[in-house]
Amino acid sequence: MKPSLKTFFMTSLVTICMVQIVNAQYTEVINSRRPGFSDSPFSVGTKVYQVEAGLFYKNVGNYLFYDKEIDDARQYSASSFGTDIMLRTGQFFEKLEFNLDMALVSENRDYSKPADSSATGFGFSKLNLGAKYLVYKPEYTDKSKEIRSWKARHSFDKRRLIPAVGVYVGLNTNLLTDLYKNKDGISPRIAVFTQNDLSDRLIVLFNFIADYAFTDKSENSYIATVTYAINPKFSVFGENQGFFRKNVPNDFQFGAGGAYLINKDMQVDLSARMILDERGDNTYIIGGGLSWRLDRHQDKLIVNEVNNDEEGIATPKRSFWSTITFGLFDGSNQYSQNGKMRDVKTRSAKTRSLEPPVNKKAQKARKKQNKKLIKEQKKREKAEKKYEKKFEKD
Repeated sequence: MKPSLKTFFMTSLVTICMVQIVNAQYTEVINSRRPGFSDSPFSVGTKVYQVEAGLFYKNVGNYLFYDKEIDDARQYSASSFGTDIMLRTGQFFEKLEFNLDMALVSENRDYSKPADSSATGFGFSKLNLGAKYLVYKPEYTDKSKEIRSWKARHSFDKRRLIPAVGVYVGLNTNLLTDLYKNKDGISPRIAVFTQNDLSDRLIVLFNFIADYAFTDKSENSYIATVTYAINPKFSVFGENQGFFRKNVPNDFQFGAGGAYLINKDMQVDLSARMILDERGDNTYIIGGGLSWRLDRHQDKLIVNEVNNDEEGIATPKRSFWSTITFGLFDGSNQYSQNGKMRDVKTRSAKTRSLEPPVNKKAQKARKKQNKKLIKEQKKREKAEKKYEKKFEKD
């Protein structure tokens, strides 16, 4: 019996990670996809080189599929141990990310249909190349600056119902172990990623994926993700993923776990998941991993023109993540996709001379404005330290 529509929606709870939406892609704290399988629309940022790796154990209780070569069903149970690795980097544009997603496994299978037999394999079970691009991001109202009305400060911003949207295009290579090879060779992988920040702590992601397109192994799937931050260092997650395959009965996966932020460039995680399907399967997966990045990102400078006769003031371009607030102030505690609240470093505004200087009056006005910017920056830094201490205690 196929799962009912009610069951489908009732089981759509997902991975808990923490993400904030603002003006660019780069975040001061690592933004990892682990430990869940869902992905956000946002990239890691330009000149950021990130590795997300883990170990897992998988036990398959009852896998059934139709094999065209023998014109009959195959059924097996299996156990496997392996590592999954994802390499990510942002290049050329803040909105663009390139990634390599792979898994190396050692697997033992025991077939019960069409006859009793066994098989073993060691090698890649997944080796995908892809690129992700942010198509649209919504703008949210900064209610931390609303001081006239408590109701307005804490009311729900309906624009948060509009999701950020990203697209992914990739290629499934066929450099895999025989147990996982696609008889039709290489194939495309296409996906749409969406994300809603329902509050400063609660995030919802949906992934819609078309995989192994134009082959007998083709499948469509979804991943639904709800994210929530427990404290500045720790987050938990739950995940639901559904598969709709051509020659395999549909199945639904449910996962849960957590992640811990070691420092701004490193996190660890632990997770477990199980599979419910039409075969009464008892498949489960447990795993843990580490995410680390090499951060070579640099903020771009944008010159704001005052008018045609005066010099502009050069100010750092705020990153996508750096303007989100935790209901407190600009550039304060923020979250990464894996559920980490982030402490964002602020940068003092700098000036850049444009030769030749126009006049002394323009120079004097510029110096006055710069002093004002620096003074405001120091006030924000002082406020940040105050609230950081408060949240550390919490």
